Amino acid sequence: MTELEKQNAAGNSNEGHSQNGTSAGGNPESEDAETKLRKLVADYETRIDEVADVITRVRHEINNPLTGVLGQAQLLLREELDEKTRKRVQTIEELAIRLRDIVAQLRQVQKVSRS
Repeated sequence: MTELEKQNAAGNSNEGHSQNGTSAGGNPESEDAETKLRKLVADYETRIDEVADVITRVRHEINNPLTGVLGQAQLLLREELDEKTRKRVQTIEELAIRLRDIVAQLRQVQKVSRS
């Protein structure tokens, strides 16, 4: 269980009440917990932004050479090839397309993490 989940669980079980059963409005302990929770949320948001930046770099570093590999494989498939070579080039093309789809999924993860 993450720290945020622990704090949420503790907050839900004691919501609106201090340890002696009175209302927690204005309670310094409640305000301290809220401050900690806000800091924790801010830390997670920072981490999410960092992950989105890494995804951007990874996408770029994979996508550029991948485009070249896929293009070269497709050009080779236009030529006269023996059956064994054609199957190998088709495998390269299929795997490059699969990687391209994974990179596209990373783009979706990046969009979600930035919203």
